[in-house]
Amino acid sequence: MIKTALVALPALTCALALTACTEQPERRAMPAQALDETFKDFGNYEVHFNALRTDELTPEVARAYGIQRSSNRVMLNVTVLRKEAEHAPRKPVEADVAVDAYNLNGQLKDIRMRRVSEGDAIYSIGEVSIAGTEILVFDINVTPQGEQQPFNVKLKREFVSN
Repeated sequence: MIKTALVALPALTCALALTACTEQPERRAMPAQALDETFKDFGNYEVHFNALRTDELTPEVARAYGIQRSSNRVMLNVTVLRKEAEHAPRKPVEADVAVDAYNLNGQLKDIRMRRVSEGDAIYSIGEVSIAGTEILVFDINVTPQGEQQPFNVKLKREFVSN
């Protein structure tokens, strides 16, 4: 259930301000990153990542995982899958996940990742607050158990709070 809620991320856009001198039709900002770019391949591993406003989670899912539902909070979800054999399902693996989050003004955002497991699935989730319209950058460093070098992923996404 949480897998579906976390993967189904609707596009979030905001209106651009009209210029003070001339009247123009309302335009929408383009998303900071295409929504289909939610994983990166690293040979024997795939790193899957997604971010969404926490008010998009159902109350039941948020309660089950101790997540505060709010239009001004964003949740980052990261999971690491190992490729076992060609055409075989990917298998979730334990990994150290460290994330630096910041907006385009360079303001660091406090985000602490925590491990969540549900059946065979293993996730790392963290929450961060937003104000108004912000483009957040998540620098994600993942080190699967047994590996020496981290895998680095950057997710940039625009969020609009109410």
